[in-house]
Amino acid sequence: MTDRVYLDWNAGAPMRASVVARLSDSLGRTGNASSVHEEGRRARAAVEAARRSVAALVGANPRGVTFTSGGTESAVTVLSPQWFHGGRPLAFDRLLVSAVEHPAVARGGRFPADAVETVPVDRDGVVDLGALDGRLAALAADGRRALVSLMLANNETGVIQPVAEAARIAHGHGAMLHTDAVQAVGRIPVDAGALGADVLTLSAHKIGGPQGIGAIVRANDLVAVPPLLTGGGQEGQARAGTENTWGIEGFGVAATEAAHDLKAMAAVAERRDRIEAAVLDTAPEAVVFGAGAARLPNTLAVAVPGLSAETALIAFDLAGVALSSGSACSSGKVAASAVLLAMGVPTDLARCALRISIGPATTDADVARFAEVFKKVHADLTKRRGSRAA
Repeated sequence: MTDRVYLDWNAGAPMRASVVARLSDSLGRTGNASSVHEEGRRARAAVEAARRSVAALVGANPRGVTFTSGGTESAVTVLSPQWFHGGRPLAFDRLLVSAVEHPAVARGGRFPADAVETVPVDRDGVVDLGALDGRLAALAADGRRALVSLMLANNETGVIQPVAEAARIAHGHGAMLHTDAVQAVGRIPVDAGALGADVLTLSAHKIGGPQGIGAIVRANDLVAVPPLLTGGGQEGQARAGTENTWGIEGFGVAATEAAHDLKAMAAVAERRDRIEAAVLDTAPEAVVFGAGAARLPNTLAVAVPGLSAETALIAFDLAGVALSSGSACSSGKVAASAVLLAMGVPTDLARCALRISIGPATTDADVARFAEVFKKVHADLTKRRGSRAA
């Protein structure tokens, strides 16, 4: 059987060999990072080393890093109507989220449903900053404060959002801003200070680390968020529960290497562009989503009108090529993407969307294999549609 080609890095990057090696070593050790004996101190040292690596990945202070079980827990924790600023309570009356956020954010976290509002995006999926500014101004005029959540890069289309400008607007109206940077780190430079976001959230398995580990990064030392999980005093009382030492160690290794991946992104973008060219060469009628905006170098969202994503994904999988139709967090069903619908894409076309996401380990042979399989899948499904029409 031909070796499989993995083109679904946005769902989860292949675990790095260095991470596997670290996990193999650390799984053989014992010790709770909260214990004071030698074994506990070794575990604590490993956790703190990883904390420094994760902080360095986004140019933050290690004191601001809280480890969690992943991006979803991080987002739900941060999306709270109650924060603290300088030790004093800071209440938010509204949560404003862009129309293309990941479900972990779109559902509003700990905010009541009637306090969550959606900010529209344009046809390329870029947030409407004018609408954001206007709504924040109206809330401020009514004496209400908002928390804004705007992802740095979209997981389906790869479109990069103007987070720094959104943060400037938010702060001008007394609001705070969270950015979901899960898909961005390791693919574009991410500097917490330059972004101006108050809090960032991350996930290890998007950068070749273990699944089930993520982080909240407070870029503003004055800001604190009430813990979602309460009990013990772990993570500086920001997240109760025994630390997942092994996962944290793996996250730290992946974070260190992800910083070096940026040097490979030009080559990744060139391969992504060749995949896009192969699709358009075979199917000139194909639509590339977000083509008019800045995108991650590794992500392509495309649809061929009339070519069902559900059918195409099965055909690709049988041919040994793994890709997806959108967010892996909606796995088990192929439906019209809420992200694409928010961009004004017709439902019938949205149901045809495929997401191809690659990484530094994607080879020229993988690109060629995709092009070969896409040509066959397109021909077979087009022929089948023609037969049904006849």
